Amino acid sequence: MGMTDAQQAEITRLRELTDLERQEERRLHLEVIQAMPLVQRVEKGYSWYPLQVSEADYGIGERPYVIVTREGDEAHQFRAGTSINLFTVQAEARSPQRTGVIQYVKKDRMKIILGGEDHPGWLHRGGIGVDLMFDERTYVEMDKALEGLASARGNRLAELRDVIMAVRPAEYRPVDEVAVAHLTDLNDSQRAAVREILGASHLSLIHGPPGTGKTTTLVAAVGELIKTEKSILFCAPSNSAADLVTLRMAARGINVVRTGNISRVEEDVMAHTLDVQIANHPDTKQVKKLRQEAAELRRKAKKMRGGRDKGMTFAEAGRLSGWARQLEDHLLGYVLDAADVIVCTLVGAASAVLADREFRTCIIDEAAQALEPATWIPISRSYRVVLAGDPYQLPPTVKSKEADRGGFGITLLEKALERHGRNALLEVQYRMNERIMGFSNEYFYDGKLRAGPGIADRTLPGVSLAESVVFIDTAGTGFEEKLHPRFKSRYNEGELDILIEHLLQLKGGIPPEYPLPRVAVISPYREQTVLAEERLESVAALADLDVTVNTVDGFQGRERAVVYLSLVRSNNRSEIGFLSDYRRMNVALTRAKLQLVVIGDSATIGNDLFFAGFLAYVDRQGTYQTAWEYMS
Repeated sequence: MGMTDAQQAEITRLRELTDLERQEERRLHLEVIQAMPLVQRVEKGYSWYPLQVSEADYGIGERPYVIVTREGDEAHQFRAGTSINLFTVQAEARSPQRTGVIQYVKKDRMKIILGGEDHPGWLHRGGIGVDLMFDERTYVEMDKALEGLASARGNRLAELRDVIMAVRPAEYRPVDEVAVAHLTDLNDSQRAAVREILGASHLSLIHGPPGTGKTTTLVAAVGELIKTEKSILFCAPSNSAADLVTLRMAARGINVVRTGNISRVEEDVMAHTLDVQIANHPDTKQVKKLRQEAAELRRKAKKMRGGRDKGMTFAEAGRLSGWARQLEDHLLGYVLDAADVIVCTLVGAASAVLADREFRTCIIDEAAQALEPATWIPISRSYRVVLAGDPYQLPPTVKSKEADRGGFGITLLEKALERHGRNALLEVQYRMNERIMGFSNEYFYDGKLRAGPGIADRTLPGVSLAESVVFIDTAGTGFEEKLHPRFKSRYNEGELDILIEHLLQLKGGIPPEYPLPRVAVISPYREQTVLAEERLESVAALADLDVTVNTVDGFQGRERAVVYLSLVRSNNRSEIGFLSDYRRMNVALTRAKLQLVVIGDSATIGNDLFFAGFLAYVDRQGTYQTAWEYMS
């Protein structure tokens, strides 16, 4: 049975959208980044220059790598897995550029796996820098996965595709409660989710709202699956999410191998990486020895004058290299075979080290933040799939406006929830007290969430439940938003005055015997966070307070005892811009554990139904104040 026309059309459309996004990223890169002079690229965080080379050697598969360090400490755009260009400004250098991929970045240090056979000759002569490159590989792998999806016939991938696209029904065999009764550290809805995963023949959907212990549940499910399955593939969209889950599994005594690039260079993550596990294996010494001997023979052969001896020496070198490669492949297979779980990013699932491996179960965490084509990469090497996430939090970032309008930001998890309806909702959240949780619970989750035991009425010392959600209204104060001329991002200084005043009062109200709460200041607008950082640093009385400042997007997945949300928008046209992305607002409103303070202009936001609903909620369940109360 082939594909339906609708399926064919959908996959073709997805490939077009993937290409639009690729073109837009390439354009941004060529027109914006590469057009800048080097000094400006360094300033903006698109380049590191000048660099010291602290190590140059060969890793798995004889791939050359370098470790470089920089002097400055400017914020930068480099992340694990990013494609880069290593370059030299030496005038007479031959081929002065070399591409590579970042294996990890730590404040001022970066490890790069280079393309090509050897290190460039100019590496140790100074004048070295690193440029951000356009990352073609991600797009190549996404398109390859879609192509494979379109051409799958009569195999397991075709079957999975048809189930996920709802052309054929998903099979499910119920699992008895007794099977998961021993998972006593999980709540009922989490145990039900584990049963859902164990019983699904093709697809299970796990919906985990903020603070409901989604990853905890998935790790517990992995613990059950490895009793009957050889190894499991566990993927997340970002390197940092993959690192976190690696640590969580290792803590449970699960034998986990993390392949690909890493964002955390702590020992406890490093120890689980494929590279380190292979490096620690006793046979690796033998591989290195064979490679050194082969290199030595090649050097010798190059010096010989022609003739039979030269040919034989080269042949002998080739034989030793081949032997080393075989031994290393064997080692690679050995380490991966021994793993209960292999953890990587979605694109990392396409890596050559996993080339001919198939998995009975593939779990995709944070699936609501993953572009659909990337999600198909690990699915195509699996027998069944678990998609876990929350479609009411931030979707993946799409840079091309045209691709976004075409639905490129709609994830496979959202489509599957709509098509199948069947999912396991995690119902108990362990982060927020009931007032902080209340509005999102009503608006997004049909009122199905409950606060865990001891969580529902937690507050700060001396603060009532009603005071744990505060809206401070700047209407009528003349605190207008401003637009930064160069960065085109908005800010509002008046809101920061109020915020600092509230923060000083909050700090003053904490009795000395209590520890000071950890605080986050977030805003949808980057410019407001830049300004907030500067302003907070200048207030001496707040120096001993632990305050994190971030955009809402940057704070997804995180939490603090107290969260301030500065909405920024204040104008007489009721224009709220991307505040109307309610999923971004859901993230913003669900980061606080004990107190949430929202600062905004009711006259600007109040005409929007979502915000009108929030203001009405604060009236009933929270504390409504005017900014005048904070203006001395």
